[in-house]
Amino acid sequence: MPRETQWAFPAALQPTPGEVGFDLDATLRSIVMVHAEIPERAFTASILGTERIGSGIVIGGDGLVLTIGYLITEATTIWLTTHDGRVVPGHALAYDQTSGFGLVLPLGRLDAPAVERGASASLGVGDEVIVMGHGGLKHSLNARIIAIREFAGYWEYVLDEALFTAPPHPEWGGTALLGTDGRLLGIGSLLTQERSSGEAFDANMFVPIHLLEPILADMVRIGRPAQPPRPWLGLYATELQDRLVIGGLTQDGPAHRAGVRLGDVVLEVAGAPVSSLAQLFRGIWRVGPAGSDVDLTLERGENTVSVRVPSADRNDFLLKPRRH
Repeated sequence: MPRETQWAFPAALQPTPGEVGFDLDATLRSIVMVHAEIPERAFTASILGTERIGSGIVIGGDGLVLTIGYLITEATTIWLTTHDGRVVPGHALAYDQTSGFGLVLPLGRLDAPAVERGASASLGVGDEVIVMGHGGLKHSLNARIIAIREFAGYWEYVLDEALFTAPPHPEWGGTALLGTDGRLLGIGSLLTQERSSGEAFDANMFVPIHLLEPILADMVRIGRPAQPPRPWLGLYATELQDRLVIGGLTQDGPAHRAGVRLGDVVLEVAGAPVSSLAQLFRGIWRVGPAGSDVDLTLERGENTVSVRVPSADRNDFLLKPRRH
């Protein structure tokens, strides 16, 4: 069952009841703990683990919970813990690979109010925000937007305008990013390291909430956005001295089967030069939907080789939740 945590932010870093422009107590009741159990045979088990714990926030009158998708990917069992400590089973309703959002349908009453969604596209650097994780006021943090920029993850993931905040929340997965009006602006995804004036510091990356609006109805209805899935190659690349080096391959994934090797340097996708992760993945996605052949030009030692990779739909590799 969910772990108990005793830590707390210093009172000076917590939002102050009565000094915020919304009902803080009601919003704290909307944050739940998400505890997911994943089988050892699951595709993501070796990377993300078989027990995942984070937060989620109620966004629907039926108790629908929005969280970060990696917490619930391939979950066979989900428990939701409310603000007052009650535990309710949940069902992994949907996961969007493109945004990273996940939805959990509670299989019992949460008795928590739904939080209104705000306008994340109107945020600016320096804006004050509040980061809320499960655990009440002691796990809520006053923060600021320190950057709004493109983010590319090695797992074939790109956000055009991710939100970065500091100081960081130590339990970032699925935390709620709120404006000073109490409206939801984003969902916590990562702990990142940023630099300013030559100094490194930790921050959080959030998926902006405006990405949810165009896909929410389809996610509720069919468990994923309705548009065709993007091509997926199952490769993990890293930017190393302005070179894109293959640092990992999914066993028996499309790139592995096609002959891509660890240490290969990606020079071109479909004949177009690439020099960053974002260029690499966008080049792959421009080829067509999942199932399209993706031509890669690779530097392998002293040789240049061409590999044609029949892409796949990443969802086909994942365990599917039982229908309720």
